[in-house]
Amino acid sequence: MDAEAFLTASYARIRASAAVPVGTYAPTLPSASALAAARSTLPSSSPEEEEASLRGIGAEATLARLTETLAPALEGHNRGGRYFGFVTGSALPVAEAADNLVSAFDNSVQVHLPDQSISTEVEDAALRLLLRVLDLGEGWHGRTFTTGATASNILGLACGREAVVSARLPPQARERGDGVGELGILGACAAAGIREIQVLTSMGHSSLSKAASVVGLGRHAVKELPHNEAEPWRLDLHAVERELQRKDIASIIAVSAGEVNTGRFATSSAEDLRRLRELADKYGAWIHVDGAFGIFARALPATEEFASLRESTAGLELADSITVDGHKLLNVPYDTGIFFTRESATLHAVFQNPNAVYLSAPGLSPIPSPLNIGLENSRRFRALPVYAVLLSEGRAGVAAMLARMVRLARGIADALAAAAAADRGLRDAYELLPAGSRGGADTHVVVLFRARDEGLNAALVGKIQGSGEWYVSGTKWEGRPACRIAVASWRVNVEEDLEFVTGSLAKIAKDWRDGAR
Repeated sequence: MDAEAFLTASYARIRASAAVPVGTYAPTLPSASALAAARSTLPSSSPEEEEASLRGIGAEATLARLTETLAPALEGHNRGGRYFGFVTGSALPVAEAADNLVSAFDNSVQVHLPDQSISTEVEDAALRLLLRVLDLGEGWHGRTFTTGATASNILGLACGREAVVSARLPPQARERGDGVGELGILGACAAAGIREIQVLTSMGHSSLSKAASVVGLGRHAVKELPHNEAEPWRLDLHAVERELQRKDIASIIAVSAGEVNTGRFATSSAEDLRRLRELADKYGAWIHVDGAFGIFARALPATEEFASLRESTAGLELADSITVDGHKLLNVPYDTGIFFTRESATLHAVFQNPNAVYLSAPGLSPIPSPLNIGLENSRRFRALPVYAVLLSEGRAGVAAMLARMVRLARGIADALAAAAAADRGLRDAYELLPAGSRGGADTHVVVLFRARDEGLNAALVGKIQGSGEWYVSGTKWEGRPACRIAVASWRVNVEEDLEFVTGSLAKIAKDWRDGAR
């Protein structure tokens, strides 16, 4: 087989399988027939069928099966702008191209070897540029790429755990470099006189509890401190202070910068973060920000239109560590997460590979080997698509892309709240959530709502997804089913998509009233 000819042809066939003709819209989900056809080609769990699948059919036949049978059975979120489920970005064309380059060269970014590969320097440059786009300032010496926000939250709690325990160790133990990374969580907490480590948050993402379990704190360590029943996503600073005063308990404060159901923020101003910083410094706590998608509000245009969102994320630069997701609003391919913390030494204390000379980088360098500051030893070159997007779009291009997302989300929220001129009577059929929402004024990229008719509300998500034309996530709010739109694709066309979404919702409500159920 001519490898170069095969790869050249395969890239063309892959693009052909994913291409969407100009002026048309790709379905958000595969058809039932496409799923059935793809499923029929997979081996069952019987040993005979599994062995038959291992006889080898060759590269050409395999590529044909991938592009002609499996590709039509995949989600369409990267092929159109109307996939509003979860918080799922598309991949910008330049990011997809860069990702193909990553696969073509297949570098494992693990050890900083500047005489052998530019990869670690590209990674460092991408992280520095992203810090500027997010306006986080200087002093973030610990920075790395991860697989996503879940992994970054694990790093955040692991670093927080290391810092709050080490700070309470006897001086001699700190000088030896003792800590959780060396002694383990039981030994280090015993030496530090700590009987519990708690994570204080408000409507923290589920991955925060997963991270607490992974780093040995336990899911029970995550404590919700909502401001009040009306605004449970806001962090109660008075309750935080009371918790920090508990004896023999160390604390990590986890700030949700973009709660997943509402898109709202745990803090509302720089003053909130300054107060948290004062409390953390006074009681030896660690502040971690889960800013997976919400932190990108800091990169919106600095205009009056987005002033309230920028204010909601003001002060996040005062944190000790921050989680960012690239495969959400930055629109780079899966799987791309980012983690920032103040000191590289904190990451080294937890994640270093000891006694592995063959993994050591020669000489001293300001760029650490990634394998010593993160979960993985072998790592995909995730930085390249991020670097490509920042280089291609620049600060202004990223801001414009984010602004389109916000404008569509706000337009939908305004229509649901009947604040828009052409609301199509949606307010009579749907309720914008949470109660008291002011429409677009409160909206970043997430719109939460439900149908007022209980029967329609129970069927709403299925009707939208079943159309194949657009996609939303189902969730619950205050114990009842709700519908959630998250705008996260560079492909968004504000005017066309707003017309489409409001028209679709109006038609669903009308058909329900007319008995077409």
